[in-house]
Amino acid sequence: MTAANQQWQQAALSLTRAAFGWLHANHRRGAFPQGTTGDFDDPNSLYKSLGETALGAYLVTRAGDVLPGEQPAARELLDFCWAQLSAGDLLYERQVLHQLMTDPLETYAHLAAAGYRHQPLEELFAHLTRLRGWQAIEQVPNRCLAVANACRVAGLPAPDGWEALAERTWLGRMPEPWMIDWDTAYCLTHTVFHLTDWSLAPQGVPPQLTGYLQRWLPTWLDVWAETQEWDLLAELLLVDACLPEPQYPLAAWQALAAAARPWGQTDFRLIDPDGYYVRVTSTG
Repeated sequence: MTAANQQWQQAALSLTRAAFGWLHANHRRGAFPQGTTGDFDDPNSLYKSLGETALGAYLVTRAGDVLPGEQPAARELLDFCWAQLSAGDLLYERQVLHQLMTDPLETYAHLAAAGYRHQPLEELFAHLTRLRGWQAIEQVPNRCLAVANACRVAGLPAPDGWEALAERTWLGRMPEPWMIDWDTAYCLTHTVFHLTDWSLAPQGVPPQLTGYLQRWLPTWLDVWAETQEWDLLAELLLVDACLPEPQYPLAAWQALAAAARPWGQTDFRLIDPDGYYVRVTSTG
């Protein structure tokens, strides 16, 4: 192993362990209020964070060889998320009430892959995904990939034509690299995450898109490191890690690691309603 690879692994593992440790230590802040049912309007306000906690824990279980010490905490987080969802009953209730919503499937998928199954819910998904009404749900292109990947991960019939789905995204058109903004960059990252099932299937990125990303990711990493957009920088680094031949850009990893604080605090930038950058210090 080269010295550069050792430095990259040190930065990446340090960041991962610190972030996951913070998530585990604070996960009960994401508990549902008493009496929560599946009939709520905005999933972002209630259980999006729970779904992302489950996803993060599941990804840690997939990395058992490099994160062996984190496996008990990952399983504890998954147990917590499953209990909050009433062992799947809350997702079932929500899907019955809101048949065109895809968030129950997307929340369930990685829990199912981790071994948490709900047979009636899977039967409901299997029924709904065969309906023309479900297949015609209008989503932005990278969200279509999210639903397709959720079907694949949950063991449900996934749509054919992944390359065609990819071609409809911003990334799929391989635009001029300067024609990118903050929102589009996030769409790009999630296009790659869903195509590769969060790095498990790197061959899921079509070769022409792999070449495009290998060419322009270094530039975008430089831009968002300079503007200290640490969350977006982290997601772009994960895009690199999802590719068939990751470059593991050491400078960007080290910049991200340097932005972290030993007590779990990170400085990052947000855009206020007037469009100006403001610096925020988060203690979680």
